[in-house]
Amino acid sequence: MTLEGYLKALDILAGEYPKWNAPAVTLIATSSRDPYLVLISTLLSLRTKDETTAKASERLFALAKTPEEMIKLKAPTIQNAIYPVGFYRDKAERILEISQRLIDDFGGKVPSDLDTLTSFKGVGRKTANLVVSLGFNLPAVCVDTHVHRISNILGFARTKTPEETETAIRKRVPIERWSGINDLLVAFGQTICKSVSPLCSKCPIASLCEKNGVKKHR
Repeated sequence: MTLEGYLKALDILAGEYPKWNAPAVTLIATSSRDPYLVLISTLLSLRTKDETTAKASERLFALAKTPEEMIKLKAPTIQNAIYPVGFYRDKAERILEISQRLIDDFGGKVPSDLDTLTSFKGVGRKTANLVVSLGFNLPAVCVDTHVHRISNILGFARTKTPEETETAIRKRVPIERWSGINDLLVAFGQTICKSVSPLCSKCPIASLCEKNGVKKHR
């Protein structure tokens, strides 16, 4: 797929997007635009379904919304609030560690650059890019499994890892289009282009898609 085709597909998906449920972290970011809440909710979302992430974030943020408030909580309290997100015990410890470092090294403020964010234990490129994009409204390419998988299905990327897909998008897609890609493809992947038997008969961009790797569809 050419760049023109990829951008055309994104434009079509943007028109369909209001019909689908936005990713949980996006909803949190839209309501708050607080980089700290985006960071913590993104950590909770790893290996966790959106519905679970949204409810866990709501319970946790009812107890603490700043690093200063968070470190006053004990790990078991955070665990109880975020359960049943994946690896909730580890995530509770990570939240406390990150909150303390933000206070110690950054005056309680979340840094806005990718390299600094990824220096935090447990913060990978996906999380860091989401914080940059949703928390600071800056250009960032957030590539999760949906973005990686769908970009390859479409034929725009021919990559083996999300990191390689991020690099491909950064090289080919204009910077002003970066930040919207994650929202569109995550919502699209959760509703239409599912990982198992995608709904190709209902797909608004089926005519543009190369269907690479799709062995069964509906």
